[in-house]
Amino acid sequence: MLTPYTETDVVNLVRTAARSRLTLEIRGGGTKLGLGRPVEASEILSTAELKGITAYNPAEMVMTAKAGTPLADIVAAAALHRQGLAFEPADWRALLGSEGEPTIGGTFACNLSGPRRFQAGAARDHLLGVRFINGHGEAIQAGGRVMKNVTGLDLPKLMAGSHGTLGVMTELTFKVLPLPERSATLVLSGLDEAAASHVMAEALAMPVEVSGAAHLPESCVRRFLGGALPDGAATVFRLEGLGFSVEERLAKLDAAFAAVAPATVIDHDRGTALWREIRDVAPFAADGGDRPVWKISTAPSMGHHILSALRLQVGVDGYLDWQGGLLWLRMEAEPESDLVRGLVRQAGGHATLVRAGEETRRAIPAFEPEPPAVAALSARIREKFDPSGMFNPGRTS
Repeated sequence: MLTPYTETDVVNLVRTAARSRLTLEIRGGGTKLGLGRPVEASEILSTAELKGITAYNPAEMVMTAKAGTPLADIVAAAALHRQGLAFEPADWRALLGSEGEPTIGGTFACNLSGPRRFQAGAARDHLLGVRFINGHGEAIQAGGRVMKNVTGLDLPKLMAGSHGTLGVMTELTFKVLPLPERSATLVLSGLDEAAASHVMAEALAMPVEVSGAAHLPESCVRRFLGGALPDGAATVFRLEGLGFSVEERLAKLDAAFAAVAPATVIDHDRGTALWREIRDVAPFAADGGDRPVWKISTAPSMGHHILSALRLQVGVDGYLDWQGGLLWLRMEAEPESDLVRGLVRQAGGHATLVRAGEETRRAIPAFEPEPPAVAALSARIREKFDPSGMFNPGRTS
């Protein structure tokens, strides 16, 4: 394993690999190796020793850190100033059966975002600047350290979600926003998926600033909070902010749906645990290792239709997040790729195979196949950044 300690080390290693026509598997903490197709590379280049927060201005709400900095260090440093990563980066170690420590570079490389996604934006929306090494061994800097500086923002957004296929990120600059003083979660019990989808749409249209909206069907609701949620399916809403504001908005939301379903309020601590489990796909983390898990992104009104259609044809369990725009599916046996992707395309969405056995991951594209025009553009971009196809070959193909 190649382990650089400085950006200069990365430059030298990449140039050597380019001259020798070697390929490199780029790793951070190694916690997401099960995402995407297995990489077949000559060498492994780990960014784990490129770590440390290099700049942090709480007043400007901007932090800069080296790519291998553990995500836990970022969260802890920001929390000292009651700030954090508003996009709620997911921790999939339990889901993927991996070890190690998630890093800030890996978080942005995979563009992982949690339940607050529909309100706060995706991870890439919080990335302001990036330094990376391209396939020529050149150090590139794009973006800036302040939110007002929009110069080069498109390039950082391109790196976010590239899964290490465009270059080796060495340093990132990103937003850290104030943590809410208080949160509360309202649980409506007993709604089916169609009714829950309608209720979530109504709640999001109200002036109560919902920051989390999910539906946990009866098939999996007992797997959340150790089975402590009320009986029946749970439609859950999170409200965050100042204490008095949360109380007022919670009362309005509760009153709006008093005649729709029985309601329960979960306090801050248990609510935090619940939304962490929703974020990390906890119900499917320890239920059979290689049983395929899909992440479906679609229009909020279509998520429950996809789940209902699949239930009629295959063994499947699942739940809805992002007001129904994110559907997590756990298949009983085979990934059913053609069926899943066919239904998702009809709904105008896209599907990512997040977990499967290695043989399945080699046979089935993990990421939604791109339309021909988009695929051609992606190929041209990769050719510019990494002309020899050195970085993470095969990961996203």
